[in-house]
Order: sequence, then C-alpha cells, then structure tokens
Amino acid sequence: MHGPASPGWLLVALCAATGAYCLLRLRSSVEEQRRTAGGEAVMGFGMALMAVPATVAAPPRWAWMAYAAVFGAAALRSLWAARTGAHHLHHLMGALAMAYMAAVMAASPGHHGHAGVPPLTGVLLLYFTGYVLWSGVRLVPVTAVATAGARSVGWGDRPELARVCRLSMAIGMLAMLLAL
Repeated sequence: MHGPASPGWLLVALCAATGAYCLLRLRSSVEEQRRTAGGEAVMGFGMALMAVPATVAAPPRWAWMAYAAVFGAAALRSLWAARTGAHHLHHLMGALAMAYMAAVMAASPGHHGHAGVPPLTGVLLLYFTGYVLWSGVRLVPVTAVATAGARSVGWGDRPELARVCRLSMAIGMLAMLLAL
C-alpha cells in the first residue's frame, strides 16, 4: 500500500485481527457462520498482506499477479454461491475489489496516483461507502428483551461480531481503494 507507514500498519493490524476472528468463527455451532467464515478469513488476511506499507516490503510483480488469481478464484466461488443467497454478493464485491487492486498493482508496481479516478475504482468506492453506512446503522443497539433460560453464546456464534468484522473489512477496503 502506498502512503505513510503508520496508517498502513494500522490497516494491517485491523485486517489481521478481523481474519483471526473469522478463523475463530470456523468453530461456530451455527452452520451459516462456518460457511462464510473461511472466505472472510482469507479476505482479512489477504487485505492485511496487501496493506503492508510499500516502504517496508514491495512485493514483486508475480506476487500481485498471484493475489489477483487467488481473489479472482474467490470471486468465482462467491458468484457460484450467490445463486443460493443474495448475501454472497457482498463477498463477490469484496473479492472483485481485491482482484482489481492486485491487478492494478501488478500492472504498475511501485507507481501510484492515477490521472483522475477510474470508473471501476469509483464504483467500488461508492459500493463500499454505502455498505459501511448500511452496516454501521445495523449495529446501532436495539433494546433486547432477555429471555429466561437463554444459553450463553460462544465468541464464534455472535452475529453482531460477524457484522463488525464485515464492517471493519469494508472500512479497510475503502482505505485501500483510496490509496490505490
């Protein structure tokens, strides 16, 4: 990632922590949590790798091409999964954004700053901005009525934490797209 090192390292920490929590969700007793957790962990760790400041480690062109291939494959998997549920479309957008950023970096390693905002970058920025605002509103606390005999929920089974992970990755995606 181009730009100052401090924000880059904060983004690395945010994405790695998100990926680690997604790995924890793989142990969930809720099937839907397990189903999406693996892909989200790959996305979190991939974002952490891509966010490492360029002044510390500038990956060679082949590494960017490998990232593009991995996230292109993830996009195809998400596209296939989207036929069973529309919620996979967000995973598709994330994988496409990662593949796009990796392809841009492979095409011009070590260079940054476009002449204007390319249309695809603009569309991705609009999508992730909307997603951040929408998912942020969904996290606003609602008064919940506690039921007697409610079982304790494990860390991997908490849907609000899964939403926070997706929100964190979307914020990270915005930062990475802006730094592109």
